[in-house]
Amino acid sequence: MTIADYKQELGSHSKDTKLNLSNLFSNVDASGMTPDQFYGTALSLAYTLNDAELIAAIEAEAADKIEANVIEAAKLAASLMAMNNIYYRFIHLSSDKQFAKLPAGLRMNGMANPGVDKADFELYSLAVSALNGCGMCIDAHVKTLLDHNVSAQAIQASVKLAAVLNSAKVSRSLS
Repeated sequence: MTIADYKQELGSHSKDTKLNLSNLFSNVDASGMTPDQFYGTALSLAYTLNDAELIAAIEAEAADKIEANVIEAAKLAASLMAMNNIYYRFIHLSSDKQFAKLPAGLRMNGMANPGVDKADFELYSLAVSALNGCGMCIDAHVKTLLDHNVSAQAIQASVKLAAVLNSAKVSRSLS
């Protein structure tokens, strides 16, 4: 299955989602992201969305463009952000600030050596954090990305991927 195949499964209510999918996946160079950044971000989002067909479609699109380490780093980002986004969203949203003073005590060793460039992993993590709605994590990832001289265009593209892939999954479930 490819992105084109996946789009075919979306209903008539999904015209904009189909157009956005086409635009993103046919203009990877225009995203301001490298192929590792683009496909790693897309995969981390698909893993987070837990949509087997979307995962298969993106893996097929990325097959000759990325190495296995990017796939593993995308899985790592999805896994770690599944934990961190819940915890840090709680810290951010709780009106009782005593919890922010307590040590998190959560293992995140994979972030230190994700198997890909730090900026690439931060893009994957930012997109998943946007998808999961963790403002505290979004701020931290954006700061790190800017510190690594990642362009605003690439940062925006990672979040656009999150928005469009989320729309695709919802649209497919409505078809």
